Amino acid sequence: MTRAISAENFDALIQRRLLARDFIWFVVKDLETGVPVTDGYWSDVGTISAGVIDPDTGSVATRTFYGAGGLISISDVPLVSNLTVQHVTVTLSQVSERINDLVRGYECKQGKVQIFRGLFDPATRNQVAPAIPRFAGTIDEAPITTPKEGAAGDVTLTCTGNTQELTRSNPDTRSDASQKLRDAADDFLRHTATVADWQLFWGKDPGTLGSGGFSGSSFIARAARASGAVLGR
Repeated sequence: MTRAISAENFDALIQRRLLARDFIWFVVKDLETGVPVTDGYWSDVGTISAGVIDPDTGSVATRTFYGAGGLISISDVPLVSNLTVQHVTVTLSQVSERINDLVRGYECKQGKVQIFRGLFDPATRNQVAPAIPRFAGTIDEAPITTPKEGAAGDVTLTCTGNTQELTRSNPDTRSDASQKLRDAADDFLRHTATVADWQLFWGKDPGTLGSGGFSGSSFIARAARASGAVLGR
């Protein structure tokens, strides 16, 4: 699988002049108001304003990412060229006050998560180019545990890629009611609920019993008489 990268990143890779860092961006909800709240972390110390390529728009955005040991690890991100659903595990430090505020003070489950990989010049410590997106999805599980004395208390988030949305079935039904939600004047599905019970009368009027209709046997008799043939021989 090939990946398109910027000329600056490609030049740094050729010269073996790079220092990789991971960035993670969360969009969670306020527990009281439901208003989206953003927060970001990176795999280094201190706070940095870094450029990233937004996976939703493809444009470059400058975001603030916090370090100080908040982000512990990110599992391997599967690189696929098809619609396979990706799963990623993110481990955060529960010791960090900022992480505690994130997972305990906001609704993280079903929140958005984006993961980027940025390259830095080891000589200047400057970012070579905007960080490229490696993963975009939602947080499926965000358990909060209180560890025993002396045990690890890391926060592990289970994330699923956005391609999972392509596997969901549409709960909407082909009905007149659902069609009218789109266009009140659309009667295309007006008879959907009853058409399976319709009785179709071929060759006779509804409610008649043979003599008044146009059955298959009467058609044969009339055709025979018209041709001069005698039935029964």
